Amino acid sequence: MNKKTLRDVDLKGKKVIMRVDFNVPVKEGVIKDDTRIKGALPSIKYVLEQGGSLILMSHMGRPDEKGITGDTTMKIVADYLSKMLEKPVVFVPDCANADAEVAAMKPGDIVMLENTRYHKEEQAKCKQKEGESDEDFKARKSALKEQQKELAKKLASYGDIYVNDAFGTAHRAHASTAVITKYIDTSVAGFLMEKEIEYLGSAVENPVRPFVAILGGAKVSDKLAVVKNLLSKVDTLIIGGGMAYTFLKAQGKQIGNSLCENDQIEYANEMMALAKERGVNFLLPIDNIAADKFDPNANTQVVEGNIPEGWMGLDIGPKSIELFSNAIKNAKTVVWNGPMGCFEMEKFNKGTFGVCEAVAEVKANGGISIIGGGDSVAAVNKSGQAPKMSHVSTGGGASLEFLEGKELPGVVSLNSK
Repeated sequence: MNKKTLRDVDLKGKKVIMRVDFNVPVKEGVIKDDTRIKGALPSIKYVLEQGGSLILMSHMGRPDEKGITGDTTMKIVADYLSKMLEKPVVFVPDCANADAEVAAMKPGDIVMLENTRYHKEEQAKCKQKEGESDEDFKARKSALKEQQKELAKKLASYGDIYVNDAFGTAHRAHASTAVITKYIDTSVAGFLMEKEIEYLGSAVENPVRPFVAILGGAKVSDKLAVVKNLLSKVDTLIIGGGMAYTFLKAQGKQIGNSLCENDQIEYANEMMALAKERGVNFLLPIDNIAADKFDPNANTQVVEGNIPEGWMGLDIGPKSIELFSNAIKNAKTVVWNGPMGCFEMEKFNKGTFGVCEAVAEVKANGGISIIGGGDSVAAVNKSGQAPKMSHVSTGGGASLEFLEGKELPGVVSLNSK
């Protein structure tokens, strides 16, 4: 990684403003999964050990869409972190109004700012209103961008050094993730960000071969660019989950009521032709667990070949598990993004968990296994196999964009070595 990290800067007596990804699931004020908080602890502790003081900021939930609720306040995380670290974490109820709290900080102190997305300028998202002229929309958008710069400037004013340790939002050019770097001299990566970039970067750019990528999840359209980019890099591409049925239909198979994006069939054919041209082993399910309805208590059958009318594929079948597992076990690098079926329902979790077991063997055999965010992380955690993986990514969307070959604004904006 050619970006500077926390190790490259002197932190003694410095105020450090750090963007973390504390977008954790909260229900009725209780944190349901603290993986992301634990992921940031090495960077947090390092700053404090080196004699710095720390201002933390993050977003949580989607208050811009769903409105501000008690389950999106960072106060919940501040209290939780305070218990974890066994020291006070001062909470500031407005991220753009923390001058007094920051001025009072001494080395070793921690401040947690309120949800950055309580300010619409953080994302500066703007949609054209019904009946609004193009000119007015353009002016409103431009004004919001100026406000975003002001918010970024304000956040930058709190610190001497900016640290981005939020890989999960690195694909967003928001005030707290990228714009802030324009107003502060020193911007570096935290340890979690460094780890993410090194694992994903080396896996995709310099993989130890054989290199196998596994893609799943509901839609082909979510992973269009990923499929194309990976076909220029992998030895084997495995496709499961709901997105597989679009490819199976493109092959002329009957898929019953399975999920299908008819507007992507031409794309699916192009990708299969491209795989052939590049000599990539392109694996699709050869059997499926079909259900008569989308329900945990549905009637099911194992179907090879065509899925009958009125039935839908909700998981890969035993022969597909075997086919995929054999390809995975021989790999030296595996990247996995997206489940093989509706693993949340017990009847349809065998495919995902079977693939989990195969991926877990890769590390044991001296290879590298990377779980690329989102539902795949939930699946490996649920299966109990997470500790057997080389790296479990904290960023779903960011991992995907990285696998697409895109540059991430939150990474590009950091100081180079």
